[in-house]
Amino acid sequence: MAVYIYLLFFTPYAGLVIKLTALTAVGAVLLILAWIGYTLATTPPPKPIEEIEKELEEELKKLEEETKKVAEEGEEKKEEKKED
Repeated sequence: MAVYIYLLFFTPYAGLVIKLTALTAVGAVLLILAWIGYTLATTPPPKPIEEIEKELEEELKKLEEETKKVAEEGEEKKEEKKED
């Protein structure tokens, strides 16, 4: 920072320093915009909500079936213990 201030205020290169600063700032903004554009162009679109709802319903059904199986197995084990 000190070198920048020195070059800007105390040397005859002030015009060049300002031009390089502006070039760097504009270049940085353009790079950020290019990165955002590339990200928007290459990101796949999200799934429709209907598909997500169907997947969630299927997962819920699977979990309910697994819960029923576990509950039935637990009841069978209790019955076996009672018989012993």
